[in-house]
Amino acid sequence: MGRNPRRDLLAGLTVAIVALPLALGFGVSSGPGAEAGLATAVVAGTLAAFFGGSNLQVSGPTGAMTVVLVPIVAQYGPSGVLTVGLIAGLMLIALALLRAGRCMAYIPASVVEGFTLGIACVIGLQQIPNALGVAKPGADKVLVVAWRAAGEFVRDPNWIALALALGVMLVMLLGARLRPTIPFSIVAVIAATIVAQLFHLDAAAPIGALPSGLPAPSLAFLHPDALGSLLAPAGAVAALAALESLLSAQVADGMTVGQKHDPDKELFGQGLANIAAPLFGGVPATGAIARTAVNVRTGASSRLAALTHAVVLAVIVFAAAPLVSKIPLAALAGVLLATAIRMVEVGSLRAMAKATRSDALILVLTAAATLALDLVYAVIIGLVVAGALALRAVARQARLDRVSLERGDHSAEEHALLAEHIVAYRLDGPLFFAGAHRFLLELSEVADVRVVILRMSRITTMDATGALVLKDAVTKLNRRGIAVLSSGIRPGQRQVLDSVGALELLCMEGREYATTPEAIAAARVHLQGAGLLPVVPSQPVPAPAIEEVSR
Repeated sequence: MGRNPRRDLLAGLTVAIVALPLALGFGVSSGPGAEAGLATAVVAGTLAAFFGGSNLQVSGPTGAMTVVLVPIVAQYGPSGVLTVGLIAGLMLIALALLRAGRCMAYIPASVVEGFTLGIACVIGLQQIPNALGVAKPGADKVLVVAWRAAGEFVRDPNWIALALALGVMLVMLLGARLRPTIPFSIVAVIAATIVAQLFHLDAAAPIGALPSGLPAPSLAFLHPDALGSLLAPAGAVAALAALESLLSAQVADGMTVGQKHDPDKELFGQGLANIAAPLFGGVPATGAIARTAVNVRTGASSRLAALTHAVVLAVIVFAAAPLVSKIPLAALAGVLLATAIRMVEVGSLRAMAKATRSDALILVLTAAATLALDLVYAVIIGLVVAGALALRAVARQARLDRVSLERGDHSAEEHALLAEHIVAYRLDGPLFFAGAHRFLLELSEVADVRVVILRMSRITTMDATGALVLKDAVTKLNRRGIAVLSSGIRPGQRQVLDSVGALELLCMEGREYATTPEAIAAARVHLQGAGLLPVVPSQPVPAPAIEEVSR
């Protein structure tokens, strides 16, 4: 995509128009107020655009971050949120220096979809009090807040606030279907503000007075004695900022041709943005998927678009603060309700639910944990469940198959003796902690044989647990007087086997062989020495037979 400054400037202007009501709304929803949302959009948006790892990423306050910040504000107050943002910024820079950005590639799509669905539900529930025109009830969980707000509305309904919120929401949703290129969010908010002012709708509470400009940078909010208690919330904020920013940058890459973000550089840019934003009274920021998508769709090709978005918002802060202060809170609630609905991709959810039962389970668990707990715990739970299910699937690929020892031209008597006294097993797939016990313990219970041959050339991976279980099975067989011979041990397996003492056991008395035919011949010699097979002249094994048993 070639650079086009004029197109970048237009894209930046469009994104700013879309971002204004979102920045105001997320600032209000977070707790510190609309001015905090604007400061975040301007300061964090500028630094992340300049130092980040994506040419198309647009950063600022987001709904996902709001979900995490609400309980922090309730417990520690506005100064605690600013301190958390500063610490989280330092953590993001540390993650960048540790080159942790590439870990995003290991997060399953089902976790991301469940995470997004949960965020959309939480954002929608957070807007219920403002949409109904009631005071926000004091509670930690959004479900409780929404339920109490609904009860308050039933006792004393505010139909004007509800009408404004629903009107803005419907204009945005229907307008996006009919004319997706028009920023209906700002159109709807302006219309709602004009209606509220013309008809003197006192029931539609406005945002309130805003400062005409950004405050001077300050560290007055920082209290060293509170740093210890804020480390855990800061870790949650940093984890969410990293996750959402890298996900947003990945989405931007997928919407373009020839653009590829640097994940570690993106973390570094977000870290600087989150260190600087609190100095100006801003809340923690992340890359914003919705604004980034608008940026790409309107033709942005460089960082100039994101920088323009921040500059336009700065101009609005300095020049139009009195007008912005008159926007009804119910109108902003309508913007965020529409945003929450548009976050839910029904097609993606349906596809994920139909893919496998595991994907459906992970999606539902992650979404439910987002509602019941918080976003970081939700992602951790989703990753743990996804990892457990993946391990189970991999472990099921491991097999222990009994294989035939038929070798062609021996007498029926010898075939009978071989079948009675020698048995060969082929170990297929991974031999590790998640699956080793399932079949290797069965091996130690084999009956009516004197020699067991283990064909190990098809083991794809082995860990210490698998080697220990194998050692235990061989020890039990030896105690029962059953000789264990092995073939095809790979060089990569020898270190693991040797570290737990299993290699010495398998190689005892020279019982390790390169190929299965050699192990079969040795087994026959062993039985002949024990008087269980008649001594017969040694005969070469036909080439096709060797090829068959060597696999």
